Amino acid sequence: MSFEKNVYAVSLQHEIAMKVESENPFEAMMARFKVASDILELDSGMFEFLSTPARVHITAVPVVMDSGELKVFEGIRVIHSDTMGPGKGGIRFAPDVHVDEVKALAAWMTWKCAVVSVPFGGAKGGVRCDPSKMSPGELERLTRRYTANLIDVFGPDRDIPAPDMNTNEQIMAWIVDTYSMHMRRTETAVVTGKPIVLGGSQGRVEATGRGVMTCTLAGMEKLGLRPNQATVAIQGFGNVGSVTAKLLQMQGCKIVAVSDVSGGYYNENGLDIEAMIAYSKNNRNSLAGYPEATSIDNETLLTLDVDILVPAAKENQITVPVAEKVKAKIIVEGANGPTVAHADKILHDKGIMVIPDILANAGGVTVSYFEWVQDRQGYFWSKERVNRRLDRKMEEAFHDVYQTASKYDISLRIGAYVMAIDKVARALRLRGIYA
Repeated sequence: MSFEKNVYAVSLQHEIAMKVESENPFEAMMARFKVASDILELDSGMFEFLSTPARVHITAVPVVMDSGELKVFEGIRVIHSDTMGPGKGGIRFAPDVHVDEVKALAAWMTWKCAVVSVPFGGAKGGVRCDPSKMSPGELERLTRRYTANLIDVFGPDRDIPAPDMNTNEQIMAWIVDTYSMHMRRTETAVVTGKPIVLGGSQGRVEATGRGVMTCTLAGMEKLGLRPNQATVAIQGFGNVGSVTAKLLQMQGCKIVAVSDVSGGYYNENGLDIEAMIAYSKNNRNSLAGYPEATSIDNETLLTLDVDILVPAAKENQITVPVAEKVKAKIIVEGANGPTVAHADKILHDKGIMVIPDILANAGGVTVSYFEWVQDRQGYFWSKERVNRRLDRKMEEAFHDVYQTASKYDISLRIGAYVMAIDKVARALRLRGIYA
C-alpha cells in the first residue's frame, strides 16, 4: 500500500463530517466513525446503535472532607457497548471531566478492544474533582462512595474499570475492597491495574508504552526504516512517553526530543533516556532544569525534522496548523485523540503514516485483559510471558489494520475504525436485537 499522496475514497459528505470542533472529543470520534461507517455502508439503524452509548450513569458522590465540610462531586460511568463482552475502561479524576469526554473515551475503548481482538466492550468513567487538592483520606472516601453508588454497574462479567488520568493502583485497590465487601467475597477481577499482591499482572505498568514501541517498529518495517538510523521525538514523559522512549532507545532509535509539563527538551545527538527518567523521578516527576538538552516549545517538538513522532500527552495536540508543518514520516499516537479530526486528511495527503490511538496505545487494555484472565484462572504468568503475548497481539493487530487499509485504499486510522466497527456490527447481527 502506498502512503504517498493517497486520498480518501470518500465523498463530499465525509469531508464535511471531518470538520468538527476539536474541543469536543465525542464529535471528533464521531467524525472518524462516520467515514468508516459509510465505507462499510452501514444502514441507519446499525449506525445509530453503534454510535449511541448503551448506558450513561451519572451519580452524586458525597464526601465528608477532612475539615468536616460535606462536598458533593459528580461521578460518571458510560458503557458504550457490551456486544463483544463486559465493559472495559479506565476511571479518571479531574476537574474538567464531562459527559461528552467520557462518552468519546468509552467509544474509543469499544473500537480499541475490537482492533486487538480483546473480548470486551467499551466503557469509561470519571469523577469531577481536583485530586491535587485532596488528601489521601478524602480520595479514599471519594473512591469508595463512587464504587458503592455503581455497585450494580461494576463486576467482572459486567464492567471492569482500570486506572486512568490521576488514578492509580491504590485507587483500584480501594475499588476491589469496596466491591468485595458488598459481594461478601474477594473479587479481584472487578478491576485491572491493581497492585501485584492483589492480583495485578506483571508487565501492566509498561504495557501501553511497549505496545507503542511494537507498533512503531512494525510501521518502520513497512517504510523500510531501520531503528538504528531513525530519529524520534516524543511529546509527553509520563508512563507512556517515558516507557516508549526507553524501549525505542533500546531498539537502537535515537531519541532527540521529549517533553513534559515543564517544556520540551532537545539534543540532536540523542538524549540519555535512562538519565532523564532518573532526573525526573528525583525532581518531583518533572524534567524542569534538565541540563543535557536545549529547551524547545511544544509546537517545535511536534514539527521537528524526525522520522518518528509520538504524541503521548493530551488530546487535540496536532491541530490543522501543526499538521501542515509536521515533517515526521510516521506518527504513532500514544495518547488518546492527539490529532484533531480535520487534520487527518492533511497528514494523509502529505504521505505521513499515522498509526492511530485505537491501535497504537491498545497495549494497556491488552494486558488488562491478560490480568483479568489471570485473576479468573487464579494462575499468574511471568513478565516474559506477558510481554511475549502482548508483542504477538500488537503485531497481529497492526497487520490486520494494515491489510484493511490496503483493501479500501484508506489511511490506517480509518482502516482501524473500519475493522473494529465491522467486527462489532457482525457480532450484533449474529446476536440479533432482543425484544
